[in-house]
Amino acid sequence: MIQEYQIRVQPHVAANEQALRSFLADEYGFDVRTVTALRILRRSIDARQRTIFVNLKVRVYINEPAQDDAYQPTEYPDVSNKPQVIVVGAGPGGLFAALRLIELGLRPIVLERGKDVHERKKDLSQITKTQKVDAESNYCFGEGGAGAYSDGKLYTRSKKRGNIEKILNVFCQHGASTNILADAHPHIGTDKLPRVIENMRNTILRCGGEVHFQTKMTSLILDGNRVVGCYAADNEYHGPVILATGHSARDVYRYLNESKIELEAKGIAVGVRLEHPSALIDQIQYHNKLGRGKYLPAAEYSFVTQVDGRGVYSFCMCPGGFVIPAATDKEQIVVNGMSPSNRGGQWSNSGMVVELRAEDVEGDDPLRVMHYQEQLERNCWQQGNMKQTAPAQRMADFVNKRLSYDLPRSSYAPGLISSPLHFWLPEAISHRLQEGFKAFGRQSHGFLTNEALMIGVETRTSSPVRILRNNETLMHVRLEGLFPCGEGAGYAGGIVSAGVDGERCAEQCAAYLSR
Repeated sequence: MIQEYQIRVQPHVAANEQALRSFLADEYGFDVRTVTALRILRRSIDARQRTIFVNLKVRVYINEPAQDDAYQPTEYPDVSNKPQVIVVGAGPGGLFAALRLIELGLRPIVLERGKDVHERKKDLSQITKTQKVDAESNYCFGEGGAGAYSDGKLYTRSKKRGNIEKILNVFCQHGASTNILADAHPHIGTDKLPRVIENMRNTILRCGGEVHFQTKMTSLILDGNRVVGCYAADNEYHGPVILATGHSARDVYRYLNESKIELEAKGIAVGVRLEHPSALIDQIQYHNKLGRGKYLPAAEYSFVTQVDGRGVYSFCMCPGGFVIPAATDKEQIVVNGMSPSNRGGQWSNSGMVVELRAEDVEGDDPLRVMHYQEQLERNCWQQGNMKQTAPAQRMADFVNKRLSYDLPRSSYAPGLISSPLHFWLPEAISHRLQEGFKAFGRQSHGFLTNEALMIGVETRTSSPVRILRNNETLMHVRLEGLFPCGEGAGYAGGIVSAGVDGERCAEQCAAYLSR
């Protein structure tokens, strides 16, 4: 017999399978000795009250063996001799587009401007050692895209556009823990994700696809109003093009704009990385001066408010993680956050950002929000002594418009310099952040503190440009055979939504070829 139960237990019970079996047997009146296996289908933590509970959906196998169905695998056929499709970019959008193309009997040719995920790690370490950024191999460019180094968060609020469960199952098939199928806020971890990405690449190659690194697309090949391929690294690649370049490929946006390919400015959010000691966040979120204890994970938080008609909110929260230098070229400072699978670091951070709409930036240039981004990143670089040393300020000092004369220890490896962010950030950003922090401090006592550190600047929250496409076919509004895809095209906001959009673009590309 197989039964499923929704239960609510304390953390020490949820963490121990034998205790969980005993609880279920007592609660539902069966002999614990007849339970042959348990499987956690859903798991979430309820920390709204002082007594913390874990909500579980559990499948119980009674007097029969567990079924081998932890995840649903996908069959990938050999497509060596099939029609080919060019996929530009090997981030989440591009990888899932390539895998879906294989499912549909098409041969993906993946072009990635950066290096493979292991070689890329060497260039990331050089940012701290030399204070220099490789414009083609950094935290945004390279196999896996920006998602490879953002702790592999797989939570999305976008439920309407595609099969989220399919995306999670594909990750499991390629080596991710099946815990991601159960957790309310799943993540893989920066330490585990590179191997998963490498396995996805190997599936593409095994099935007859191609993956080319250090192969940057420079232009499209057009036949009238039809895209028939692209130029990359002095070579021609022929076929329809799924353009999944990520939200930081500014050279692609410039090329498209100069080529009169229809774009529009898109709103983003900008602000800072806010870093607290993880023990403090645990104490606040779990309502306990002793913190999370033995059985709870590093605490998460989520804040949102409105200030003067614009949203102020936390973004990409990384419990037990660290802040990283995410610039993609010289004379920029951009920060992001990531965390390992155990989320066991001393600090917890999140982006604290303010909504910026396209109409908030003067002009009608489709690239005007991107130019705003660039200027803010240059200003930050100048404040950081024109290195990757990031400007920073204690949180309460920022709210009270005071210079921080010293800074607490931080996870940001290239180093920090005390800077009056309240003075040089745009007034529309700094004022809203100050008011937002006051509101968040009222919601969570102890959150607004000088133990917390603001590190500038967080600007790459999403694409500042949307590449216009048809809502039905997902093709560009004018160019047949061009499928703008994922975050870089302005149609996704994270690993899962980019993966979903990649699959949808692959499906529409297959439909286009069949016509």
